[in-house]
Amino acid sequence: MTGSQYRNARILAGECYCRAVRYEVADAFSYALICHCSNCRRTTGSAFKPFAGIEYGQLRLVRGEDLRIIYGDDTTHDAHCARCGSLLYSRVREGKWAHVAMGTLVDTPSIRPSAHIFVGSKAPWHEITDNLPQYRGHVGDG
Repeated sequence: MTGSQYRNARILAGECYCRAVRYEVADAFSYALICHCSNCRRTTGSAFKPFAGIEYGQLRLVRGEDLRIIYGDDTTHDAHCARCGSLLYSRVREGKWAHVAMGTLVDTPSIRPSAHIFVGSKAPWHEITDNLPQYRGHVGDG
């Protein structure tokens, strides 16, 4: 991991369900959100995807790199475990950022999700019951 701003950050472990793929990431996330878009629902099999965003260079695979299935291209993609199917992270924003699936973190991050995004396309059978701000699309899309 690189970057002086992360030098003193605690390192968190994360892994897939079957534990074949394991990663480390600095506990220095820039943001955390809960996405309700149809793509996140399909890739997780859930009503939403809680994720935490960090510069891609702060995510390091420590086991099972060759056991990932990449959906997308080298720049932007979703990375799943080839054995159990768990979504581990998404590489986004021209490949410069990782959206770590918070459910795969073994250690508790210091950040908490701050808003719901893409609620305009949320699952009709799911009700949001917390008081976090809700955005129709991205943050700021009202």
